[in-house]
Amino acid sequence: MDFNLPRKKVLLAEPRGFCAGVDRAIAMVERALAVHGAPVYVRKEIVHNHHVVNMLRRKGAHFVDSEDEVPEGAVCVFSAHGVSPAVRANADARRLDVIDATCPLVAKVHQAARRVVRDDRTLLLIGHNDHEETEGTRGEAPEKTIVVETVEDVDRLEIDDDLPVAYLTQTTLSVDETAGIVDRLRDRFTDLAVPASDTICYASQNRQNGIKSLAGKADLVIVVGSENSSNSQRMVDVARDAGTAAHLLPDVSYLDESWLTGAETIGVSSGASVPEVLVEQLLDRLVEHGFADLEIESTSKEDVVFSMPQLAGAKRGGHGADQLGG
Repeated sequence: MDFNLPRKKVLLAEPRGFCAGVDRAIAMVERALAVHGAPVYVRKEIVHNHHVVNMLRRKGAHFVDSEDEVPEGAVCVFSAHGVSPAVRANADARRLDVIDATCPLVAKVHQAARRVVRDDRTLLLIGHNDHEETEGTRGEAPEKTIVVETVEDVDRLEIDDDLPVAYLTQTTLSVDETAGIVDRLRDRFTDLAVPASDTICYASQNRQNGIKSLAGKADLVIVVGSENSSNSQRMVDVARDAGTAAHLLPDVSYLDESWLTGAETIGVSSGASVPEVLVEQLLDRLVEHGFADLEIESTSKEDVVFSMPQLAGAKRGGHGADQLGG
């Protein structure tokens, strides 16, 4: 046996997986089910992970595309991605018992959007046009908001360069990608207001920084996350931009063994809406392929916790009663 052969290993990113907003949103659905009983209706996916959605579905959560699909007067949970004022008004008109699981960081962006239009500025919202978070934020002032996805979009904007504008970002974007768009906005517009603080969330930043560290040391990076998860997709982009092969893996059943060919070190991380069990299943499979050495690659510590609103009652009541949050 040649003991000089390199040992196959896995570099496991830390932090990874659930962020505070995801933890809070899932816990709010579970609390609603415990207090009100099934069914509890959830508008859209509570977080963008199919494993989590299916787990909650088995417990009695019903996921719907619109609040219009919720029976009048029933419990309706808004997802962590937030909703527009029009959705809130419609839910109120339908006398729904609303539980608002919007991530506090997303709610902060909504608040900033309202300030922008109050200051009589046009909002340039950097984000993905079809993402639920962007839809909700744009809904704060749709007539005064323009979604910008790329640097090229900035050049195509049919507005005057001296128009008073401001920008905000979807919370789950790539920091590097967003920086390029912001630079172009600064170059073009003479009256550009910038956000008081970065609106890309701490968890997205931390996971992207972790991916950069992995990419510098690994032959391959695997990001566990659902295909509709923006923050997971951006993690894959970050690894590829660093020149390292990278793949998104919804769960271990999607693992293509050809990815592993020639790899001696594999970096593994997971998006902010991914339960740890999916990572553990991947690690077990990688052991079967000879990747038995595990090393933790820690780039930051997370201690953020978002508390849940107080529960008002223990039985389903009429309109406006027993709410976890407004």
